[in-house]
Amino acid sequence: MRKVVCEKEDILPGKMKSDSLGMIPIVVCRTKDGEFYAYANRCLHQGAPLSEGVLCGDTKRTDIHGNYEYIKDGEILRCPWHGLEYDIKNDGCMLAEPQKKLRSFDVMIEDDHVVVYK
Repeated sequence: MRKVVCEKEDILPGKMKSDSLGMIPIVVCRTKDGEFYAYANRCLHQGAPLSEGVLCGDTKRTDIHGNYEYIKDGEILRCPWHGLEYDIKNDGCMLAEPQKKLRSFDVMIEDDHVVVYK
């Protein structure tokens, strides 16, 4: 199954767009470096539409004194209902439980169109 979602320029870096692939709701995300990723548009916790959440980043502790740095800017998909977070560049794995992953779909750019495949 194949679906043309939109023009490449319709999803700006750091943004996302919802659509469907047959009967499956999907969310197409574009990282700040311009890469595209597609996942099922339902949080694994209680089914919230992830496309209503935000693409953000994460923090990493840098030393024993409690200093942190902001990392993965625009690569973390945060659920709008309860704040669960998914790493879109790491197979959609949940940050809190990395063994749990969103269902992913292949994304290709064809003639400046974003195309999602099942």
